[in-house]
Amino acid sequence: MKILVSILLGLMIGVAPALAEVEQCRFIQAKAEREACYERQAIALAAKRKPEQTFDTKPMEALQQMRRDDDEVYKSLHSICRGC
Repeated sequence: MKILVSILLGLMIGVAPALAEVEQCRFIQAKAEREACYERQAIALAAKRKPEQTFDTKPMEALQQMRRDDDEVYKSLHSICRGC
């Protein structure tokens, strides 16, 4: 029960700033300023939703780097286990 309450509290705290940002535009009286506020929010939301393209540009280089990293991990584990 305590876990559920703590999770819900965390979600409420995390969502509150996002909702507060959206609510600010509603209270602006001047139509031009209010529309500009909504436009800024739309641009910020689009920027957050834009996926990062780290692997699309150079997938082979990323794959090779991952393999090098894996080899280093395997070597360090082998030296720890001594024959595992």
